[in-house]
Amino acid sequence: MAVDIRRDLVVRYGLVSKSIDEIEKKIRLLPKGRINVRTRNGKTYYYLAETGAGERYLGTEDREFIEQLIQKKYLKDVLRKNRTEATALEKMIKIYPETLAEDLYDQLPEGFKKLAKPIIPFDESYANKWMEMPYKHKLFKKDAPVYLTTKGERVRSKSEVIIAERMRIKGVPYRYECPLIINGKIIHPDFTILRMSDRKILYLEHCGRMDDPKYTEDMIKRANDYSEAGIILGDRLFYTFESDTTPLDVKVIDRLIEENFM
Repeated sequence: MAVDIRRDLVVRYGLVSKSIDEIEKKIRLLPKGRINVRTRNGKTYYYLAETGAGERYLGTEDREFIEQLIQKKYLKDVLRKNRTEATALEKMIKIYPETLAEDLYDQLPEGFKKLAKPIIPFDESYANKWMEMPYKHKLFKKDAPVYLTTKGERVRSKSEVIIAERMRIKGVPYRYECPLIINGKIIHPDFTILRMSDRKILYLEHCGRMDDPKYTEDMIKRANDYSEAGIILGDRLFYTFESDTTPLDVKVIDRLIEENFM
């Protein structure tokens, strides 16, 4: 578990560092000077603040120049925040422990483990608390068909009912369409999975309309978003597929679950 958290910190540090480089390049391309804004009688006025030269009023003919200076100010604010975060992440990565408290019990010799009383909840308790944590579900359209699992969860297709049921039967904890922030966007992976063997968070996307070119294109873009965020296919990200001519295979689902989610 410590390895997962450390890796997430490293991934985030990489993303922030990349953002810093990109923003610095953009700022260098923008004009010099600083913009001041004043409001009088409900109207907004813009002024160019030049070092040692006071201020110069910018009129409507300077609109493009005004936009560039405002964008530069915004980018500088973002850059400051990114640098602060990068410094904090760098320190955290250096001092973050290799082993967390909840990992210690599993590392005890068998002779000790039989007699020690773990202070960290056992798997079943941990999994139940994880599944019961509240989150904001993605909304359904009013005319969307209703598909329910035996747990009473509403999902979006018969195939997702099958996937949910196979994971329930095999004791795999999951959350359906739990929100996830990736590159500043909120997405809803079909299934967020807690693998109890290492308490690692995984994601399963069911691609149920592979005959639809637009749908397929959207899934490719989403896969790229995952990859840029450090969620890599075959490591923390998994897919199932079907089309009108190739239905979901339960045997494939079972094998996926047994080899990756348990």
